[in-house]
Amino acid sequence: MGKRAFRLAYDGSNYHGFQRQPDVETVEGELFGALFDLGVFDGDHRPDGYTAAGRTDAGVSAVAQTVSVDCPAWLSPRALNSELPASVRAWASAETSPDFHATRDATHREYTYHLHAPSVDADRVRETLAALEGTHDLHNLTPDTERTRRTLETDLHTDGPHLRVTLRSPGFARQLVRRVVGLLTAVGCGERDDIDRVLSAEQLSGPRGVRAAPPEPLVLTHVEYPSLAFEYDDAAAASALKLFETKRIERETRSLVAGTIYRTIDESSSQYC
Repeated sequence: MGKRAFRLAYDGSNYHGFQRQPDVETVEGELFGALFDLGVFDGDHRPDGYTAAGRTDAGVSAVAQTVSVDCPAWLSPRALNSELPASVRAWASAETSPDFHATRDATHREYTYHLHAPSVDADRVRETLAALEGTHDLHNLTPDTERTRRTLETDLHTDGPHLRVTLRSPGFARQLVRRVVGLLTAVGCGERDDIDRVLSAEQLSGPRGVRAAPPEPLVLTHVEYPSLAFEYDDAAAASALKLFETKRIERETRSLVAGTIYRTIDESSSQYC
């Protein structure tokens, strides 16, 4: 028995988050089930040596969620995929030291949020992100009451009405990315202009608080481990690529259908005036 770390990609839209919970489907629950079916886990509490990089919320997806587990040498990403559901794919792995911890040993995490906001002022969004750069007490951007001082790196890419917001940090408080995006949206739409107040010691709650953006456009895109050398599993990665290409086509097709319905109703409106 040794210990290995695995990179996991998953579509979180049908899961109640990453962390295992009773009576609902979670990514971790599916992972534990696969390890049990493979004989690596006896079903008692949690697998030996198991740790995870983070706990994504319900609806949040990932391409680089990272878990570690004590396992036999034959447990490859390909083997793990043989028992995982199609919506969760392992695609790379790395040997680790016996004391490796996927949470504590991560030096940086990266989240990317895809925001469709045709009415948002991208320049104001960019200015707000610049104000969030560096180390701040972000207690107004998380429901957490402890360890709210965080260091952020930010990036913004714009493509017409589509904004891609990327945040990097050694660690994220709960809902931090989604509330940052909620703040960016409110500032970009002219609904608020109080970034200094948000970053102050004042406690903002209720109508003055910052609402979290929806979880579905959020993806955990990278977790950094300087000590690990991940090996790309060609067959496992091909399975992941097939899965997400299929999902991309399905969702683009649904978007075209919705667009057809929208345009038909819109173009017909003059007939009923």
